[in-house]
Amino acid sequence: MSAAVSPEPASVPDTVIRNVLVVHHGSDEPAAGDIAISGGVITEIGPDLAAGPSTTVVDGRGRLAFPGVVDAHQHWGIYNPLEEDTATESRAAAQGGVTTGLTYFRSGQYYLNKGGAYADLVPEMLSLAQGRAHVDYAFHLAPMSKEHISEIPALISEHGITSFKIFMFYGSHGLHGRSSSQSSFLMIPEDESYDYAHFEFVMRGIQAAREALPADVADQVSLSLHCETAEIMRAYTKIVEEDGSLTGLEAYSASRPPHSEGLAVTIASYLAHATGLPTINLLHLSSAVAMEAAMLMQATFPHVDFRREVTIGHLVTSYDTAHGVGGKVNPPLRSSADVEALWTHVLAGDVDWVVSDHACCKAESKFGEDTEDVWLAKSGFGGTEYLLPALVTEGSKRGLSYGKMAKLLSANPAARYGLPTKGAIEVGKDADVVLVDPSTSWTVHAADSESTQGYTPFEGIPMTARVDDVFLRGTRIVTDGVVVGEPVGQYLHRPTGR
Repeated sequence: MSAAVSPEPASVPDTVIRNVLVVHHGSDEPAAGDIAISGGVITEIGPDLAAGPSTTVVDGRGRLAFPGVVDAHQHWGIYNPLEEDTATESRAAAQGGVTTGLTYFRSGQYYLNKGGAYADLVPEMLSLAQGRAHVDYAFHLAPMSKEHISEIPALISEHGITSFKIFMFYGSHGLHGRSSSQSSFLMIPEDESYDYAHFEFVMRGIQAAREALPADVADQVSLSLHCETAEIMRAYTKIVEEDGSLTGLEAYSASRPPHSEGLAVTIASYLAHATGLPTINLLHLSSAVAMEAAMLMQATFPHVDFRREVTIGHLVTSYDTAHGVGGKVNPPLRSSADVEALWTHVLAGDVDWVVSDHACCKAESKFGEDTEDVWLAKSGFGGTEYLLPALVTEGSKRGLSYGKMAKLLSANPAARYGLPTKGAIEVGKDADVVLVDPSTSWTVHAADSESTQGYTPFEGIPMTARVDDVFLRGTRIVTDGVVVGEPVGQYLHRPTGR
């Protein structure tokens, strides 16, 4: 294991976590030892570490010690007020072993329901979230207008926001389906369009900002893309609705077919090549076709540093197995064959990180008058609380090592998104530690979740790994599976030390 033992004896630590199996992304197998913590930082890793009279000693009981999960794709404040989601959904994150949540945010309908400059909106976002989070957090932002592109350098320097997003399908498709008025939905000026030209200019704006930064900082400034094609989805939605032979989540998947993803991936990749932007994140790839397109583009444009993301929902549920139309999400849950294809790519090392895409949508918001009508349901659902347990459960069955799980859940997203003190159990890193029992069986029930959502498409899924205790910068925020204490989460101004 490459997690270094301190070369010299450390001072008396605040906390020692004894008798654990330390999981590190540099080694497939965990290493037995203790973890010493002082001032919120890991100071020593090794056997039989010294503890003083004032040291808090935690008996790890031979459990796995995972690095705190960096859930790089969440949506706090999309369906509920940001201040509410920050408080409640960060509890769900902590419950599942997530110690850092990165949430996607934009202007327009949903979120703050406002247009205008981010110079005005970002301070409001930060104020609403401050002091409410149980985990550390940061924001990704989507430049929706020409004005937002001009703000990119200031967003990086003043607010530490280093990651940006394009929702490709918003060109003529709303969040849940057809949209007749782009400008009112996105709250952008009437003489502007959110289209391929805008996407190009966003890329050029980010690259211009990167070129003004030192190389080590520039590498941590990136663009993420939701890759679906509005024109394809609009046509196929009409076909599927008129045909009427498919229902539920299968119908929704057919209305947003996988080749819509593949085409969008191809367009996004060429635009990155054309604009010289090398740091591209392809979000929540959901199908064999989408992943095939992503790998083809990597081979075609080797100078672009693509990162490929998959959600835990797309890895453990399909449109046949998810619990009801609460599983409606963009891109849709796919076939069982697509689930297997995604796992093939995970095991081959083609996937860079796994996330939850957590978007708490309560039942009263999620469902229409007919709770089985997928067309009336809103898109998105929560799941951050199941991210680590589900990956350990399903990954272990398929031969995915603990070390590779740590890489997918923590090390890779921390490195990409400007979080050098996160992502690993190493000396000098934040003491974000999750104790996991990999041999405790339990079943997912929404009623047991800290989220306020009240239902889950993961309902009834058996798990074989349980998050027991969670430490955030040395502070215990979960004890025996229960979230404890007042919120201690901090906003992460990136790229950040502390």
